[in-house]
Amino acid sequence: MTYDRLVCANCAAPVSQGRCPVCRANRERLQQEGPFSGLNPMALIVLMVVLVAALVLVAQQTA
Repeated sequence: MTYDRLVCANCAAPVSQGRCPVCRANRERLQQEGPFSGLNPMALIVLMVVLVAALVLVAQQTA
């Protein structure tokens, strides 16, 4: 889940705005999690399918 959809329980504002220290801390933590942490599950599934299809094509070319 991306932090732009999260609502802070402390100040009831979107976490992406960073209005309170809790929002700012969570925003920093979410930004540091990694390159694929911001992708939704459907995007990850599509990426996986594309990679498997590419591997199948490469395997067929070499066989």
